[in-house]
Amino acid sequence: MITINGQQKELPEGEMPLPALLFELGFGEKPVVVELNREALSPSEFSSRLVRDGDELEIITIAAGG
Repeated sequence: MITINGQQKELPEGEMPLPALLFELGFGEKPVVVELNREALSPSEFSSRLVRDGDELEIITIAAGG
């Protein structure tokens, strides 16, 4: 079980690559800011990170506007 923006979610295999999780959650190619276990990640780090049971994520979409 992981926590995403305060909501619990089951990981089917116990771990998942971060980009696959973002795609599954509907973020796809959208620009996002991700904090994994209270550590802010740069987009270049996404591909090397696995999300595992017990992890906490905060995902924020970036939107232009004025």
